[in-house]
Amino acid sequence: MMHGPVADQAETPGIAAGNTPVALLGRALSVCNKVIVVFAALALIAACVILSYSVLGRALFHSPNYWQDEAAVFLLVGATFMTSAYVQSQRGHVSIEAFVGLLSTRVNGIRLWLVDVASFAFCTFFAWKSWTLAHEAYVDGQVSNSMWSPPLAIPYGLMALGMTLLCIQLLLQILIPLTGGPRR
Repeated sequence: MMHGPVADQAETPGIAAGNTPVALLGRALSVCNKVIVVFAALALIAACVILSYSVLGRALFHSPNYWQDEAAVFLLVGATFMTSAYVQSQRGHVSIEAFVGLLSTRVNGIRLWLVDVASFAFCTFFAWKSWTLAHEAYVDGQVSNSMWSPPLAIPYGLMALGMTLLCIQLLLQILIPLTGGPRR
Protein backbone atom coordinates (compact mmCIF):
# COMPACT_ATOMS: atom_id res chain seq x y z
CA MET A 1 0.00 0.00 0.00
CA MET A 2 1.38 3.42 -0.94
CA HIS A 3 1.12 6.28 1.46
CA GLY A 4 2.22 9.88 1.73
CA PRO A 5 4.84 11.31 4.03
CA VAL A 6 4.80 10.19 7.64
CA ALA A 7 2.38 11.99 9.93
CA ASP A 8 5.01 14.13 11.63
CA GLN A 9 6.20 15.75 8.39
CA ALA A 10 4.42 18.95 9.47
CA GLU A 11 7.01 19.23 12.25
CA THR A 12 9.93 19.23 9.81
CA PRO A 13 10.64 23.01 9.58
CA GLY A 14 11.42 23.30 13.28
CA ILE A 15 13.10 19.96 13.80
CA ALA A 16 16.48 21.38 14.71
CA ALA A 17 15.47 24.81 15.96
CA GLY A 18 17.85 24.57 18.91
CA ASN A 19 20.86 23.68 16.77
CA THR A 20 21.62 26.49 14.32
CA PRO A 21 24.19 24.67 12.10
CA VAL A 22 21.93 21.63 11.72
CA ALA A 23 18.90 23.87 11.08
CA LEU A 24 20.78 25.90 8.47
CA LEU A 25 22.03 22.77 6.74
CA GLY A 26 18.52 21.33 6.81
CA ARG A 27 17.01 24.47 5.27
CA ALA A 28 19.75 24.69 2.64
CA LEU A 29 19.29 21.04 1.68
CA SER A 30 15.52 21.53 1.55
CA VAL A 31 15.87 24.45 -0.89
CA CYS A 32 18.42 22.49 -2.93
CA ASN A 33 16.08 19.48 -3.05
CA LYS A 34 13.15 21.61 -4.23
CA VAL A 35 15.22 23.05 -7.08
CA ILE A 36 16.53 19.60 -8.02
CA VAL A 37 13.00 18.14 -8.06
CA VAL A 38 11.92 20.78 -10.61
CA PHE A 39 14.90 20.02 -12.85
CA ALA A 40 14.38 16.27 -12.41
CA ALA A 41 10.76 16.64 -13.51
CA LEU A 42 11.95 18.51 -16.59
CA ALA A 43 14.55 15.79 -17.20
CA LEU A 44 11.84 13.11 -17.05
CA ILE A 45 9.70 15.04 -19.51
CA ALA A 46 12.71 15.49 -21.80
CA ALA A 47 13.46 11.75 -21.60
CA CYS A 48 9.86 10.98 -22.58
CA VAL A 49 10.04 13.39 -25.52
CA ILE A 50 13.40 12.01 -26.66
CA LEU A 51 12.24 8.38 -26.48
CA SER A 52 8.96 9.20 -28.25
CA TYR A 53 10.91 11.00 -30.97
CA SER A 54 13.20 7.98 -31.25
CA VAL A 55 10.32 5.56 -31.70
CA LEU A 56 8.50 7.76 -34.19
CA GLY A 57 11.70 8.52 -36.10
CA ARG A 58 12.50 4.85 -36.53
CA ALA A 59 8.93 3.80 -37.31
CA LEU A 60 7.92 6.59 -39.67
CA PHE A 61 11.15 7.80 -41.23
CA HIS A 62 13.41 4.76 -40.81
CA SER A 63 16.08 7.08 -39.43
CA PRO A 64 18.76 5.65 -37.20
CA ASN A 65 19.11 6.95 -33.68
CA TYR A 66 22.58 7.35 -32.33
CA TRP A 67 22.01 9.59 -29.38
CA GLN A 68 18.40 9.25 -28.21
CA ASP A 69 18.67 6.17 -26.02
CA GLU A 70 21.82 7.35 -24.25
CA ALA A 71 20.50 10.86 -23.76
CA ALA A 72 17.34 9.46 -22.20
CA VAL A 73 19.36 7.13 -19.95
CA PHE A 74 21.58 10.02 -18.81
CA LEU A 75 18.50 12.08 -17.99
CA LEU A 76 16.89 9.19 -16.10
CA VAL A 77 20.07 8.41 -14.16
CA GLY A 78 20.42 12.07 -13.22
CA ALA A 79 16.78 12.39 -12.16
CA THR A 80 16.91 9.17 -10.15
CA PHE A 81 20.08 9.84 -8.19
CA MET A 82 19.69 13.59 -7.80
CA THR A 83 16.22 13.26 -6.24
CA SER A 84 17.20 10.54 -3.77
CA ALA A 85 17.83 13.06 -0.96
CA TYR A 86 14.37 14.58 -1.45
CA VAL A 87 12.75 11.16 -1.41
CA GLN A 88 14.64 10.30 1.79
CA SER A 89 13.56 13.59 3.39
CA GLN A 90 9.98 12.45 2.85
CA ARG A 91 10.78 8.94 4.08
CA GLY A 92 9.66 7.79 0.64
CA HIS A 93 12.23 5.04 0.10
CA VAL A 94 11.09 1.45 0.37
CA SER A 95 10.82 0.32 3.96
CA ILE A 96 9.44 -2.64 5.80
CA GLU A 97 6.60 -1.46 7.99
CA ALA A 98 5.55 -4.76 9.52
CA PHE A 99 6.94 -3.78 12.93
CA VAL A 100 5.71 -0.18 13.03
CA GLY A 101 2.34 -1.08 14.56
CA LEU A 102 3.94 -3.40 17.09
CA LEU A 103 6.50 -0.93 18.40
CA SER A 104 6.04 2.04 20.68
CA THR A 105 6.71 5.50 19.27
CA ARG A 106 10.04 5.71 21.11
CA VAL A 107 11.24 2.28 19.98
CA ASN A 108 10.10 3.00 16.42
CA GLY A 109 12.10 6.26 16.50
CA ILE A 110 15.17 4.31 17.61
CA ARG A 111 14.54 1.78 14.84
CA LEU A 112 14.37 4.58 12.25
CA TRP A 113 17.56 6.12 13.64
CA LEU A 114 19.41 2.79 13.43
CA VAL A 115 18.20 2.30 9.86
CA ASP A 116 19.44 5.80 9.03
CA VAL A 117 22.86 4.99 10.51
CA ALA A 118 23.13 1.77 8.50
CA SER A 119 21.89 3.54 5.34
CA PHE A 120 24.39 6.35 5.91
CA ALA A 121 27.25 3.85 6.17
CA PHE A 122 26.25 2.13 2.93
CA CYS A 123 25.52 5.36 1.03
CA THR A 124 28.78 6.95 2.17
CA PHE A 125 30.71 4.02 0.71
CA PHE A 126 28.58 4.19 -2.48
CA ALA A 127 29.16 7.95 -2.80
CA TRP A 128 32.91 7.56 -2.30
CA LYS A 129 33.11 4.84 -4.96
CA SER A 130 30.92 6.94 -7.28
CA TRP A 131 33.25 9.93 -6.93
CA THR A 132 36.28 7.75 -7.68
CA LEU A 133 34.48 6.33 -10.71
CA ALA A 134 33.53 9.82 -11.95
CA HIS A 135 37.08 11.08 -11.42
CA GLU A 136 38.55 8.10 -13.26
CA ALA A 137 36.12 8.56 -16.16
CA TYR A 138 36.98 12.26 -16.37
CA VAL A 139 40.77 11.84 -16.12
CA ASP A 140 40.88 8.94 -18.57
CA GLY A 141 38.43 10.62 -20.96
CA GLN A 142 36.12 7.61 -20.94
CA VAL A 143 33.19 7.77 -23.33
CA SER A 144 30.32 5.42 -24.04
CA ASN A 145 30.65 2.76 -26.72
CA SER A 146 28.07 4.29 -29.05
CA MET A 147 28.63 6.41 -32.15
CA TRP A 148 27.59 9.49 -30.17
CA SER A 149 30.25 8.76 -27.53
CA PRO A 150 29.24 11.14 -24.72
CA PRO A 151 31.62 11.34 -21.76
CA LEU A 152 30.83 8.86 -19.00
CA ALA A 153 31.87 11.43 -16.40
CA ILE A 154 28.40 13.01 -16.84
CA PRO A 155 26.26 10.12 -15.53
CA TYR A 156 28.92 9.09 -13.00
CA GLY A 157 29.14 12.66 -11.71
CA LEU A 158 25.35 12.89 -11.38
CA MET A 159 25.32 9.59 -9.53
CA ALA A 160 28.10 10.73 -7.19
CA LEU A 161 26.49 14.11 -6.49
CA GLY A 162 23.09 12.52 -5.88
CA MET A 163 24.55 9.98 -3.47
CA THR A 164 26.43 12.76 -1.66
CA LEU A 165 23.20 14.72 -1.21
CA LEU A 166 21.54 11.54 0.07
CA CYS A 167 24.38 11.12 2.59
CA ILE A 168 23.88 14.69 3.79
CA GLN A 169 20.15 14.06 4.19
CA LEU A 170 20.80 10.87 6.13
CA LEU A 171 23.37 12.64 8.30
CA LEU A 172 20.78 15.30 9.13
CA GLN A 173 18.27 12.60 10.07
CA ILE A 174 20.91 11.02 12.31
CA LEU A 175 21.91 14.30 13.98
CA ILE A 176 18.45 15.75 14.58
CA PRO A 177 17.41 13.29 17.32
CA LEU A 178 20.84 13.69 18.93
CA THR A 179 20.48 17.48 19.04
CA GLY A 180 17.08 17.49 20.72
CA GLY A 181 14.83 17.35 17.69
CA PRO A 182 11.95 14.89 17.39
CA ARG A 183 12.60 11.43 15.99
CA ARG A 184 11.17 11.03 12.54
